[in-house]
Amino acid sequence: MAETSAPPDPDLTSAHRADGKLADARPAVAWGPVGAAVLVLGMLLTATSTRYGYHRDELYFRMLDPAWGYVDQPPLTPWLARTFAELFGDTLLVMRVPATLAHLAAIVVIALVARELGGRAGAQALAAWGYGTAAIPLAFGHTFLTASLDLVVWPAVLLCMIRAVQRDPRWWLAAGLVTGVALYNKLLVVALLAGILLGLLVAWPWRALRASAAATRWPLATPWPWAGVVLALLVGLPNLVYQATNGWPQLAMGAALGENNAADVRSEMWLFQLLTLGPPLALVWVVGLVWVWRRRPTLRFLVVAYPVLLLFTYAAGSQTYYTTGLLSVLFAAGCVPVANRVRRGTIIAVVLGNAVACLVISLPLVPVGLLGRTPIADINSSAQDAVGWPEYVRQITDVHAALPEADREQSVILTQNYGEAGAVDRFGPDLGLPPAYSGHNQLWEYGPPPDSATVALVLTESPGAWDDRFAECTAKGQLDNGVGVDNEEQGVSILVCRDPVGGWATLWPELRHLD
Repeated sequence: MAETSAPPDPDLTSAHRADGKLADARPAVAWGPVGAAVLVLGMLLTATSTRYGYHRDELYFRMLDPAWGYVDQPPLTPWLARTFAELFGDTLLVMRVPATLAHLAAIVVIALVARELGGRAGAQALAAWGYGTAAIPLAFGHTFLTASLDLVVWPAVLLCMIRAVQRDPRWWLAAGLVTGVALYNKLLVVALLAGILLGLLVAWPWRALRASAAATRWPLATPWPWAGVVLALLVGLPNLVYQATNGWPQLAMGAALGENNAADVRSEMWLFQLLTLGPPLALVWVVGLVWVWRRRPTLRFLVVAYPVLLLFTYAAGSQTYYTTGLLSVLFAAGCVPVANRVRRGTIIAVVLGNAVACLVISLPLVPVGLLGRTPIADINSSAQDAVGWPEYVRQITDVHAALPEADREQSVILTQNYGEAGAVDRFGPDLGLPPAYSGHNQLWEYGPPPDSATVALVLTESPGAWDDRFAECTAKGQLDNGVGVDNEEQGVSILVCRDPVGGWATLWPELRHLD
C-alpha cells in the first residue's frame, strides 16, 4: 500500500529549537531495506567482479608510480588500486573491491538523502534499491574507475549541504572536508560547487521564508560555508599545489578529451540523462526536481545546479556522465513523494523491471562468447574494454617468440594506448615479454625505451605511419579477441620495427598524445 501521509515540511514550518536550529523530526533510518540492498548488491558485484577481465583504466592504474598527481588525473584512484594490490594481492578480484565499496557506500548515502528530506521506510527503500540496481551506478560499481568514487563523494557533499541548510550550519565543514578529499579524485567537483553557489545566489526563497516566519538564514550570510571552502582548500592543498606547479595538467587533459569527444558527448548527453538510472527511474528524479522546487524552497540550489552541470557537460564535451552524482540526489528527493503517492506493488514492479534490464547491460552476466552477438557491447563501453587482454598479450608473445634470439634480447613493446601497455605489464612478465612503453598520457612522462632497444614490437591501427619512423617495419599479425567484440584493440596490427630513425630521443616527442 502507499504511504498515505507525509511528514511536515521542515522548510515551511517553525519547528525550530531556541538556538534557531531545526528540531530533529526525521524518520528513523530504514536499516532493514537499506541494509538488504547493500548486502544483495555487495554479493552480486563480488560474484561478477572477475567475469570478463580488467578494464583498460584498471590496467593503467597498476602501472602508475606513486605521485601527488598525473597529467590526466589526481592521485586517489591509482593510489587505492595500488594499495589494495599491495595489501591483498594483485588480482582482478582485489582491483574491484574499492569500486564495490564505493557503490555500497553510495547506496547508503542516497537513502540518507531521502531520509533527510522526510522520506520514511518506503522512500528510503526505493532510494536504496532503485539507485543500487540502476544502470550507471552498477557499471561504475563493477569496474574501478575514477567515476566510481565520484558517485559516492558527490552525493555525500550534497547530503552535508542539505543538512547544513536544514539543520545545523556546522555541516558546511563536513561538506568542505568531503570536497577536499574529492579533489584528490577529480577537480570536477568544482563544477558542482559552482552550480550550488549560483543556486544559493539566484534561488534563495526570501519571500517564502518571510511568510512562514522560519528561522533559516541565507547560508552565504554566515561564516560556515566560507569556513567549509577554506577547509576544502586546506585538505586539497597538496593536490592543488601539484596542479599549479605543473601547469594545471587536468585542464590540458580536459581540453584534449573535449577535442576528441565533444561531438559525441554533445549529441549523446541528452539521452544519457534518461539512461543514467534507467528510463523508468528518470521519472522519479524529474518528480524530485519539481518537488524540491515546490516543497523544499531552501534547497532550490539543487535544482539550479542541474542545468549548470548540463551546460558544463555540453561546453566541456569530455564525458557524458558528469551529472550522475546530482541526478542521484534528485532521484532520492523524488523517492519521497513517489513513495507517498504510488502503490507499493507498482513501485516494486517498476524497480524490478528496471533492475533486470540494467543488470544485463551493466554487469558481465552474458557469457563472453556471446557478448559480440548482442548490442550490450555497443551500449556499455566498459564491457568492450574488459575483453581480450590475455589473448592479445599471448598473440604479442607469439610474434616476440618468433624473433631471433639476438632481436628478442634488445626488444621492447611499443603500444598505442595505456590499456595495451597495462595488459603487457600485467600478463607479459609470465610470458617472457620485455617491458611496454607508450606515449599515452602519463606513460609518456616515464620516458622512452633505452637506446639499446633497437627492435620494437609496435601495436598500431595505422601501420603505414611507422615506415618513416624506423629503418624497417614488417607486419607480423593482428590482434583478435576471439569472441567478435569490436573494441579498440580488435584488428590492431603487430609490427616488428628495427632501428628508430634518429634514435628514441628523436622519436619519443612525436609519440605523445593526451586522450
